[in-house]
Amino acid sequence: MTPAAAGPQRVLVVGEALVDVVEQEGAEPTPHAGGSPFNVAVGLSRLDVPTRLAAQLAADSYGDLLRSRLAESGVVLDSLEPVPARTSSARATLAADGSASYVFDLTWDPETLPDPADFEAVHIGSLGTSLQPGAGLVADLAIMADAVGVPVSFDPNVRLTVEPDHAVWRGIFDAIAPHASIIKMSDEDAAVLFPGEDPQALAQRLASDGALVAITRGGEGAVVANRSQAMSIPPADLRVVDTIGAGDSFMAAMLAWCATYAWPTADELDPTELTDLAMYASSAAAITCSRPGADPPWTSELSP
Repeated sequence: MTPAAAGPQRVLVVGEALVDVVEQEGAEPTPHAGGSPFNVAVGLSRLDVPTRLAAQLAADSYGDLLRSRLAESGVVLDSLEPVPARTSSARATLAADGSASYVFDLTWDPETLPDPADFEAVHIGSLGTSLQPGAGLVADLAIMADAVGVPVSFDPNVRLTVEPDHAVWRGIFDAIAPHASIIKMSDEDAAVLFPGEDPQALAQRLASDGALVAITRGGEGAVVANRSQAMSIPPADLRVVDTIGAGDSFMAAMLAWCATYAWPTADELDPTELTDLAMYASSAAAITCSRPGADPPWTSELSP
């Protein structure tokens, strides 16, 4: 596939921006910039894709931390009204294997969102698609983007500590997925949304309507699929410090790869291109796992 001609590839990312306060036995709690859409926006911009993040930040120290990370990574912030009383946060507790569990303190009630027609692609997911009242606006955004031919990327990023009802998450997925041309989820998301289904068979089934689908599987790698093929990708071999933001880095790298080739449809990808995309995304996730917090790689650390 031939890279796109030079020019801006503008992506709108919408959703939560928050501070992960990471707690680990024997160490002081450490704040890290985070939130799944926030991490995707940072990851995209670091891979040279001009990106705008629409999020709510307060005028407090956590908000300053997030603004600083966005600025140093080159992300344009669209600060949504109303301004919350405090910036959202999550307490992330690390297990011995580096995996994290979360408890959230969130606000998501934007009055309006940007027009998707002003962008070349839109990414949504996580708590931005599940936490009301803002979730309704995000679902409408996906529908509007699809209607005007703007590719929609969707990562459900299920958080049962925020919404424990599996049926709610499945309802959100069923409402948004038909409007998404790129769908990524973890195997943990898949277990909630589609219990008992084999990841490779699930990816192939979800791709049958024409979407590019990826299911990440932690230490077992990932599955990627389009309508005509599904394949397993082994994990990259790097030391794991923690897994915070790894899935978001995988998502950002998928989008950056697609931006490089002018947003191909899933059916345009042959097996070699599908493998290249998945290996690029897997490498980005592995680099993020090799350092603390959600710290996605820069272009200089990856090669498409």
